[in-house]
Amino acid sequence: MAAREVHHLAQCITCHAWNADMSMVAVCPNNNEVHIYKVSESPDTPWERVYVLEKHEQLVSGIDWAPKSNKIVTCSHDRNSYVWSLEGEEWQATLVILRLNRAATSVQWGPQENKFAVGSGAKTVCVCYYEEDNNWWVSKLIRKKHLSTVTSVSWHPNNVLLATTSTDSKCRIFSAFIKGVDARKDATTVFGDIKFGDELIQLDLACGWAFGAQWSPSGNSLAYVGHDSSIHFVTDVGPTPRARSLSLRHLPLRDVLFLSETRLVAGGFDCNPMLFGSEKTGDWEFISFLDEVKLPEEPKSDTLFAAAKGKFKWLGSESSEESTLTTTHHSCITMLRPRVPLSERSPDKAITLFSSSGLDGRVVIWDLNNVGDGLAGLRL
Repeated sequence: MAAREVHHLAQCITCHAWNADMSMVAVCPNNNEVHIYKVSESPDTPWERVYVLEKHEQLVSGIDWAPKSNKIVTCSHDRNSYVWSLEGEEWQATLVILRLNRAATSVQWGPQENKFAVGSGAKTVCVCYYEEDNNWWVSKLIRKKHLSTVTSVSWHPNNVLLATTSTDSKCRIFSAFIKGVDARKDATTVFGDIKFGDELIQLDLACGWAFGAQWSPSGNSLAYVGHDSSIHFVTDVGPTPRARSLSLRHLPLRDVLFLSETRLVAGGFDCNPMLFGSEKTGDWEFISFLDEVKLPEEPKSDTLFAAAKGKFKWLGSESSEESTLTTTHHSCITMLRPRVPLSERSPDKAITLFSSSGLDGRVVIWDLNNVGDGLAGLRL
């Protein structure tokens, strides 16, 4: 089985993030706090909680840990964001005024760590950068594009293009070029000269809420998932992108993570990571679940809708014998993160270790080197 470590840290985990050398992990236990744990060397030894970050007044909805600068950025339903810096033995918080009238929902550092993006329930994306002259963080807003809540944000490796997903069923790609922060040459892309806030692509592939967008290591591909049990792959991202959608006979997915240019893992309400692959043809296909366990037999059906309805009915069964999950996660997987130190990361090297967190309060470490012979191809 691919699950190598299981750590039950809370009743529910909203989000989590790792530091550069993977020695610490920050998690939100579904409240207004961020708990930082020191990771033990032995898989069987519980992690030690060493810090508790308390500044937010409501649920922390997003965490990202910058590997180079060692800064943590958090966002919350209180409509604020904080940048945390370790000074001595204490984490010091700097408030970032987002100018939002609705909750902040997701956050991610840019690859160069000189700015970060925050999605919100105000149909707005805040792109924040540090202004040295005034010694504060400033936010610029991308407005009037989204029709509903922004569920996730994802930076392209060039630190300029920004992908978003929304509950209006769309995935969009924007220009997040900021004069004076980004190099002028970065403003010239495959889309031509771009300005801040330009909507470059709008993808209308999902029939339900869209979640979990992420770019491939090269930035040539983009993937996101929909609440209609679909996953979408966009390749040759540019003025004429190629898109492919897969409709699944499983429960909806919530997040995706590229392991390489040809491998991707996704997780969601099935509580079991799903691996997808792309071969020479460039077409993505479902390969296998990673949690090698036998689930109780699902009701047979001839239609996708009836199959999904039967699965939900089975999960909601009052019979303890019927409803007991045999997967490592006991509730929905909401976040996937690479578990590879910064010093070992390379666009040409596939990720074999990653972590997942979910509504069951667990952080699970998955190792693709531990898969069975039937899935030996996953190691490539």
